[in-house]
Amino acid sequence: MADEFPGWVEVQFTDAASRRWSLVDKCPIFDAPDGLGPESAYPLEVGVVCVIRETTTAAEDEIVTVSTSVHGVTALSGEDEFKVRRNQLVPSV
Repeated sequence: MADEFPGWVEVQFTDAASRRWSLVDKCPIFDAPDGLGPESAYPLEVGVVCVIRETTTAAEDEIVTVSTSVHGVTALSGEDEFKVRRNQLVPSV
């Protein structure tokens, strides 16, 4: 994370196929309970806004295709759609 405000942060998650993805953006893009900053104790859980594109059921597991394009967030490789397990999603308030 850079020392400039609001700073950049890299977050990682694992999709339904066990592939690890990295997303890099400014701190305000990622939702953390106490915010993100130089004083934060890393690593910590964060969220990113996404929209559901498709839901499928495979081997008793609900797989959801989500897009992070809402705020222009993409993986380092450019993807903005990911297949994740339903239990990885948290409804927004």
